[in-house]
Amino acid sequence: MNSCDNNQMRDIDIQEIETDDVDAAVKEFCVGKEVRCEKTVKNDGAVIFDICTDGLEQRITYTELTE
Repeated sequence: MNSCDNNQMRDIDIQEIETDDVDAAVKEFCVGKEVRCEKTVKNDGAVIFDICTDGLEQRITYTELTE
């Protein structure tokens, strides 16, 4: 969501999270006065949350870990 040219990587964070409830896990990012959270489930099983918290836009993607 970073609109600055040549400055995309500083805003990327990759974490491995083990959870049975992605909806509950994403709620920790939904704190603020004005919060919007949209959930999309892709055909491959990925779950994407587009969150806007007090004007700060974030995208969180959950995928299954395959071994």
